[in-house]
Amino acid sequence: MSNESLQPAAGQAVVPASPNAPSHAPSGEAAHGHPHRTPIMIVMIFGAFIAILNQTLLNVALPHLMSAFNVDANTVQWLSTAYMLTNGVLIPITAFLMGTFTTRQLFISAMSLFLAGSFLCAIAPNFGVMVFGRIVQASGSAVMMPLLMTVILELFPPQQRGRAMGTMAIAMFFAPAVGPTLSGWIVTNWSWRWLFWIVIPLAFIDIILAVAVLRNVAKPVRPKLDVPGFLLSIVGFVSLLYGLSEAGSKGWGNDVVEISLIVGGVFLVFFILRELTAKEPMLDLRVFKYDVFTMTTIVGCIVNMAMFGAMILMPIYLQDIRGYTALQSGLMMLPGAILMGIMSPISGAIFDKVGARPLAVLGLAITTITTWEFTKLNAQTGYGHIMLLYTLRMFGMSMLAMTVQTAGLNQLPRHLYRHGTSAANTARTVASSVGTAVLVTIMTDRTKVHYADFQNTVTVNNHYIYTMYQTIVEYFMIHLHNSLQAAEELARYVLYGLAEQQSTIMGINDAFWWATWGSFIAFVLAFFIRRPKLAQATAAAGASASASAVARGQAEAAPSVAAGALEGGVNESPVEHALEHDIQIADSVAEAEEVVDAEPETAGGHAGEAQPGDEDRADVPEDLDEEEAESPTDPEDEPQPVK
Repeated sequence: MSNESLQPAAGQAVVPASPNAPSHAPSGEAAHGHPHRTPIMIVMIFGAFIAILNQTLLNVALPHLMSAFNVDANTVQWLSTAYMLTNGVLIPITAFLMGTFTTRQLFISAMSLFLAGSFLCAIAPNFGVMVFGRIVQASGSAVMMPLLMTVILELFPPQQRGRAMGTMAIAMFFAPAVGPTLSGWIVTNWSWRWLFWIVIPLAFIDIILAVAVLRNVAKPVRPKLDVPGFLLSIVGFVSLLYGLSEAGSKGWGNDVVEISLIVGGVFLVFFILRELTAKEPMLDLRVFKYDVFTMTTIVGCIVNMAMFGAMILMPIYLQDIRGYTALQSGLMMLPGAILMGIMSPISGAIFDKVGARPLAVLGLAITTITTWEFTKLNAQTGYGHIMLLYTLRMFGMSMLAMTVQTAGLNQLPRHLYRHGTSAANTARTVASSVGTAVLVTIMTDRTKVHYADFQNTVTVNNHYIYTMYQTIVEYFMIHLHNSLQAAEELARYVLYGLAEQQSTIMGINDAFWWATWGSFIAFVLAFFIRRPKLAQATAAAGASASASAVARGQAEAAPSVAAGALEGGVNESPVEHALEHDIQIADSVAEAEEVVDAEPETAGGHAGEAQPGDEDRADVPEDLDEEEAESPTDPEDEPQPVK
């Protein structure tokens, strides 16, 4: 952040921060429009879009890569598996990275790694180099989403975060929908290497823009790396995610799958215990003591399980069963992606006014109904009908994708922002893998059951089947001039092929039934998402900041801060800034605690650590400082009353 952005406006009272404060709160100017907020958001959202787009580009090209590198289907899947495992390892450590490096250092390094990995993939002479390039790519992209979400929490006050998160959702959900369409067109008309060559100049441009306009948003706190926790997380997440990725194809009873899941589960239990007891945890799991954050994370995980699992099922139905090309399959999803890109910022703006619950309930109702409609697929379902259902489903998703997550993050105190974004993204990564593995397994198992039923049905004793069989035999003999023996063999092949096709469709429908139940459970839980009680904390925040100012010898700042907080028309941002600053200096100003009983500071913990049991205090994000207490009140930013 530039020095000028930290300077108070003329006449503003400034309470100096403690030298040990964990990070700088935004300036008074930032609360009403950070001077570098727009370019920062553009650069980081563009980078996230490129990284997410690249993840989906490769899926369509896997058959081409099998031919290019002369590998089988199981081997080529390592291009996706290696990427996923690297993400699973690095996302939990992003909280440590965000505390160690500045915004510029971390983002530019991440984009540079992504660029280097893309270049390696583009020139890869063999499969080993290709896999290594994907690992390097993932090393950069894993940091993108947690970093971007943390920057939004730092730059925007709570009443503006919905719109900002909604804008970020364009990159998060539009890119995966555009990816298959673009990839299908490229591999049809060009070489698969162009999937990476087109990304390289985009990443390079984003790095240049970042060097030019990106500003540091928060000061690094230089935490000590929790080495035991890091090692436990590596073994735990790699084993768990690998087991889940293999369960869909090999089955849950496979020895490799069982061992991987058991090892992953055991190490993750030790990881959780370590992080809950460590003095400086790599990933502070105490974020889950905040009820709104926990509830929204659970809802988000269930939604991810249903959403990403369905994204695997639809291409199987469209391409393997219906015979559509990858390009046609991608075009089917494009209107939904466009609608979601339009609606996400709108939903974010509505969230800023009414909170997450109404949007989550409505969005999950639409998602549940449309997912249920997907349980009725058959071999004749129209392309337009599928496109309409998918578009409506994405419309529902646009109301809850980021709004639910933002509601949970809004409850966290500022020193837990980076831990909250890392924990939420880690949970969603695991949930996506679980959802994909479970739904693919359900589809596979139910397909086998249905096919066995058809084998018992497709016999000469079934009059309907026998009549169809005779008709097919006659067709082959008359129109294709086959012999009776050849015609009968072809007829049996056709009948069993139809049985296999219908069994797969029924298996996909059964998997969508489970996805429907998952969406319904999330719909019920959405009613329990409450809105953080910001209004009740304003008076205590203002009085607390006033006491801190007096204790610092700056009595002139106290009347304006306290009066502004106690008046009914105060806006949220100055009060939250005052609260943040008071938390930062509480350890060095002990007398402030004697003056204001409303300030619950930890008695033996770290400075600035809020008590999760104190809802009023915990619900106010600690991201604003004293200098904004004198800023003009914006009527649109007034806090919502507590009902």
